[in-house]
Amino acid sequence: MEKTYKLGDTVIMKKPHACKENEWLITRVGVDIKLKCKKCNREIMLDRFDFEKKLRRVLNEEN
Repeated sequence: MEKTYKLGDTVIMKKPHACKENEWLITRVGVDIKLKCKKCNREIMLDRFDFEKKLRRVLNEEN
């Protein structure tokens, strides 16, 4: 079963960003996932496979 991620979800990644923050905001969902750092506002894009491998948990997931 494939997990679904929504715009605006906050996620915790396994490794922190260079600014020492590991909370990210999802700003784009598709084949690639675009993330925005909560502390420094830097944006990165990861393909879905890499994103799911590096993801620790989704904070505000609504079921």
